[in-house]
Amino acid sequence: MRIKQLISSLVVGVSAVMAFSSAATAADMTGAGATFPYPIYAKWAEQYKAATGNGLNYQSVGSGAGIKQIKAKTVDFGASDMPLKAEDLDAEGLMQFPAIMGGVVTIVNLDGITPGQLKMTGQIVGDIYLGKITKWNAPEIAAVNPGVKLPAEDITVVHRADGSGTSFLFTDFLSKTNPEFKTKVGSGTAVKWVVGVGGKGNEGVAANVQRIKGSIGYVEWAYAKKNKMSHTQLKNKDGNFMQPDDEFFKAAAANAEWTKTPGFGVVLTDQAGKNSWPITGVSFILMHKVQADAAKGKEVVKFFDWAFKSGGNAAVELDYVPLPASVVKLVQDSWKANLKDASGKAIY
Repeated sequence: MRIKQLISSLVVGVSAVMAFSSAATAADMTGAGATFPYPIYAKWAEQYKAATGNGLNYQSVGSGAGIKQIKAKTVDFGASDMPLKAEDLDAEGLMQFPAIMGGVVTIVNLDGITPGQLKMTGQIVGDIYLGKITKWNAPEIAAVNPGVKLPAEDITVVHRADGSGTSFLFTDFLSKTNPEFKTKVGSGTAVKWVVGVGGKGNEGVAANVQRIKGSIGYVEWAYAKKNKMSHTQLKNKDGNFMQPDDEFFKAAAANAEWTKTPGFGVVLTDQAGKNSWPITGVSFILMHKVQADAAKGKEVVKFFDWAFKSGGNAAVELDYVPLPASVVKLVQDSWKANLKDASGKAIY
């Protein structure tokens, strides 16, 4: 099946509960959170159901909501693209591990501009999101796009309206490349935006950018491809203008110091390296260390263990980056050390 058809079959409304079996059963796992990894979680769930008969019901509601739901113990796992700090994990009795990597891109709706044609920098994008650059033919944009016919129309900013790990990655990149953005807005899953209109989930942002001429937004790469949206090039830390690509997401992750970061909480934005995509991110899974329902906890671990071993091809097809084998081993060791049943026995 072609990639377009694959992703088209997976992306659904942001508020919907995505049930990957014909009927939920007591044995089905439940998860909630990030929209960033939804296409690959959906594909993995479909394949895992076929292989084992066990289902997954995942709510693509944003990282902020996923964190709230796992803290409240209303789901078996939460998913967030912003890693929680060690002290926050400890306070809630949670463990955290990476599941998949991918890229965030800026997207625009401009007549006469083809996908990947427009060049942007973190400084420029930050100034747009601060409301300082308001026209597409502004001299700052024209300076990095010689020969490109830029329209003299207003820029409409589109951002996430919900708590979002994609927003964390985007604002973290802008905070690292635009000092004023760092001071006035900062980074986080939910920030106080200066200008713009909001959309829920990657889906909502993509829909708004599609609808509004002259708009700019940010989404996970798979959503941009699915919707045939005009992504932009981005300038990386080494000064190179890059197109989004799996190999460039891998390049950004190449020097991640997993073992030196508590809770695997690496942030891959604005990484050094000539081929590093500047807004690369890791999606994390959150689970309670003490599993009140050990059978459910064990099934969640079995699902992600299966995904690490058998889901790599599906991840690549959907433009994600599977975890390196060395990191998978670290995650498995972490499961053994941290996930216990009520009696203190390891569930993995």
